[in-house]
Amino acid sequence: MTVAQRRGRRIMMTPDELDTFLSQQRTCRVATVSADGRPHVSALWFAWDGTSLWLYSLTRSRRWAELRSRPQVAVVIDDGVEYGELRGVELSGTVEFVGEAPRTGEPCPELEAPERLFAAKNFGLDAMPHDGRHAWMRLTPEAVASWDFRKI
Repeated sequence: MTVAQRRGRRIMMTPDELDTFLSQQRTCRVATVSADGRPHVSALWFAWDGTSLWLYSLTRSRRWAELRSRPQVAVVIDDGVEYGELRGVELSGTVEFVGEAPRTGEPCPELEAPERLFAAKNFGLDAMPHDGRHAWMRLTPEAVASWDFRKI
């Protein structure tokens, strides 16, 4: 169940605005926590399917290792330069690992749609190129907070 945003209702995105924004943006910032409690933030490309954020991560990364041991995550996607243009969203919850790791292209029906979205958005391709170094995580957000300063 998604926790609704309480503060900033005037500038929060509507569900349609949020869906459009997440479908158009390419880069997110993923916040994880190490075993000793230190935060770690890294940039990552993603795909949005209207319900979940699909993260395609190197499996030999600090981010992957931290999420394997502690799958709770916060992700921020933002845009804008001038104050009145700023907009974004924070999604948080628990990631699920989907498919083989690392991904080499073994059939996985659950990944067909996100891989098609990701390949088209980030590579301009109809099919996902697999490099044997990345794998998929799905974040179905438990909490969402958004802002769009253009509404001020």
